[in-house]
Amino acid sequence: MNSSQINEGNRKREKEMEQNGDTEQTVTPENSTAPASTGSSLRRMTRRQTLTLISSASVNLSSMMCYSILGPFFPTEAVKKGASQTDVGLIFGCYAICNLINSLIMGRYIVQIGAKRMLIVGLFVSSICTIAFGFLDRVPSGPPFIALCLIVRSIDAFGFAAAMTSSFAVTAKIFPDNVATVYGFLEIFTGLGLILGPPVGGWLYQSFGYEVPFMLLGFFLLIMVPFNIYVLPTIDANPSKDSFLKLLTNVKIVLICFVIFTMSAGLGFLDTTLALYAIDKFALSPGYVGLIALGLSLSYCIASPLFGYFTDKYPVIRGWLMVTGGVTTAAGFWLLGPVPFLHIPSQLWLLVLMLSVIGFSLGMSSIPTFPEIIACAYKQGFQEGLSTLGMVSGLFSAVWCLGMFYGPIVGGFITQNLNFEWAAAVQGGLTFLAALLLAVCCFFQRLRQSSPDNESGQGCEHYPLLTSE
Repeated sequence: MNSSQINEGNRKREKEMEQNGDTEQTVTPENSTAPASTGSSLRRMTRRQTLTLISSASVNLSSMMCYSILGPFFPTEAVKKGASQTDVGLIFGCYAICNLINSLIMGRYIVQIGAKRMLIVGLFVSSICTIAFGFLDRVPSGPPFIALCLIVRSIDAFGFAAAMTSSFAVTAKIFPDNVATVYGFLEIFTGLGLILGPPVGGWLYQSFGYEVPFMLLGFFLLIMVPFNIYVLPTIDANPSKDSFLKLLTNVKIVLICFVIFTMSAGLGFLDTTLALYAIDKFALSPGYVGLIALGLSLSYCIASPLFGYFTDKYPVIRGWLMVTGGVTTAAGFWLLGPVPFLHIPSQLWLLVLMLSVIGFSLGMSSIPTFPEIIACAYKQGFQEGLSTLGMVSGLFSAVWCLGMFYGPIVGGFITQNLNFEWAAAVQGGLTFLAALLLAVCCFFQRLRQSSPDNESGQGCEHYPLLTSE
């Protein structure tokens, strides 16, 4: 057989493989997911990658809708059932705290539990809790109602933490060269969930009563369980001896966590104060306030995939994207009121514009954080694979939840004792401080890379997310 015949046979086999696609159910230990060239793998996704992306998108959308559905009507219903404003705050706050704790636990033991099993169990638990929450209006008023709300929300936080932690880790494993691009794409569905949750929940509540919104979303989550059993690959991995404490010994990772904290704190602050401020200052109806808030969510949805693409294509700029986004977010908060010492009158168009700026700059800041922490962890010597990805995912979720707990409490306290303008200014100052500290870290890191003593000249930005054998 001559060489031309051999080459022709090879071409036929390659063509058959392309037609069949990659339908393997199991991803074998750690480095078996061979990355394609950056920017090209998403254009040539296998069937399994496509279904995994659809699965993660549906998890983000449904989970965020379930998270945000309570806003329009639950506080009013809770007050009718004998709960005080403090009790309502505790019901919302316990979700963030339990999510924080569970995210760390799930991230640490994702390999022992299994990523696929963790996501499926998390979806199942969250769906049952969502349905159960719809029956709480039948519980006697007073302490029994408040206690059951706290219990159901706490268990729901366990399911949410399991599903989201596993979803992030699996996505990073399946798309090792396009973590930021895929993360940015998935954040579109996160934003859509936050956008659709309140109006859909409010409309269902007004049309059909308290139970129907929770029933429909709960059953939708329940349907996702068999879908993910079929779609998601089983990822075999070896447990790592690394820990969260070792992860937090890296200064840059700590500063990135501070950036994540300020972003979620800002969103939490706006969740609890923006509506009251807009209604009081501009005499708007709740419906118009919801339209104003769309400016933030829509601009975030637009920015996320855009910066995800640039983050993967130019990984060296990840740190400076976070810094630039942080400074821009801080400016947005300072002009949101605006801050009193600027002596700029409050105007509705300025409020809408700054909300859009904040949403866009949050996308600029948040998308590079996840791949940058992964890169820094591998540079620090963490084992490449699911165990590290799980810890990074758990750390990201935990810090985000901490900010969502801090933002409403501190922002509400400052608003109550001073006003919204000063509360927004303080939030902007916190965001600016995080950006400034990260900028100093990136500057000194660049100096070390360019110094003659640094033979490799590589920092976290240049370290590959995963390498193939």
